[in-house]
Parts: sequence; C-alpha cells; structure tokens
Amino acid sequence: MKDIVLVGGGGHCVSCIDVVESSGEFNIIGILDSSDRLGEEILGYKIIGTDDMIPELVKKKVSFLITIGQIKNPEPRRKLFKKILDTGGNLPIIKASTAYLSKYAKIKQGTILMHNSFVNASAEIGENCIINTGAIIEHDTVVGDNCHISTSSVVNGGCFVGDNTFIGSNSVVNQEVEITNNVILASLSRIYYNIEQTGVYKDNNRR
Repeated sequence: MKDIVLVGGGGHCVSCIDVVESSGEFNIIGILDSSDRLGEEILGYKIIGTDDMIPELVKKKVSFLITIGQIKNPEPRRKLFKKILDTGGNLPIIKASTAYLSKYAKIKQGTILMHNSFVNASAEIGENCIINTGAIIEHDTVVGDNCHISTSSVVNGGCFVGDNTFIGSNSVVNQEVEITNNVILASLSRIYYNIEQTGVYKDNNRR
C-alpha cells in the first residue's frame, strides 16, 4: 500500500480515516495539524507535525489528503491544495469501498468520495472536492474545483456547479440548473432555477 498523510485533524478527518481504510489502497502514516496538538491521536493515528512538514514528506514520496472540512469558506482547503501541488506533492483520488463511480465519469486529483456516494455516467468532478456521505451526482453534471456536496444531497442530471461551492445536507438541485462560483446553499435547499450571483441561499432565495 502507498503511504499517505492526512492534512487537518478535525471532525472531517475522522470520517476520512474510515474512508481511506476502507479503500484498501493507502497506509495512513500520520496527520498534520497545529503545533499545539502534536502527539495527539485520532482513531489511533498520531498528529506528527504541521503543514511545514509538507516539503519533507514530498521528498519521501508520501501522498496527501486534505482532511479539513468546508462549509462557509473554501480558502483553507484551497490554500493547502495549492501548497502541496507547488511543492510537487501527490493528491490522489480517494474512493470509499461503498462509493460508486461510473467508469464513464471523470474525477480529478485530491477529491474524496465518501461512503455511499454515487457519481453517475458522464459526470465530471473537479479537483479537491468532497462528495460526502450519500451524496448523488447524476449523469452529465459538472462539479467545479474545491466544492463540497454535503451529506445526502442530490445534484440531478445536466447541472453545472461552479468552483468553491458548498451544497448543504439533504439539498436537491433540479435537472439542468447552473450554479455560479462561490455559492453556499443551506441544508434542505430546493433549487429549481439557475443561481447567477455569488452568495448564501436557502432554496432560490438569497440571504
């Protein structure tokens, strides 16, 4: 198995550990977080350093998974992703054993498919995304970079989801809807029409 380090030691990290273990492809050798947490353990895995260790780990050919979550602000994940890439690091696609990824779908580096997520034929998922537990990305839908499609959400066929967008739990995006970049959808949203302006929305109503 290939060695991997998880970057971020919060709640999302806990879920990611289970997914990485289930994939059977990677050996978790540690977690990076803040210096005041050095030596702590999360599900038996130690926090071994901060993100200052990234260049050293890149030289050792270790892979990385960003395991901080994303709700209100995509910037922490985006900055870490760029830092790892700029130092020549590898960010593999991580797929839970229970996730479904069509052989006709396309998915880019650094994205994780959590348990029971479903990515259908001709869908495209960008870099550094979280397709969370039970989320469905239907056929011909395009999801941009740095997006989080949260638990049990459904993005129906032929949709477009712009970069840095968060779709809250149990939301439904109607077929062929387009959502611009940098949008936050509250949980339980129902989106029937295009969203053309950046902002925070509940249903198609801007907050």
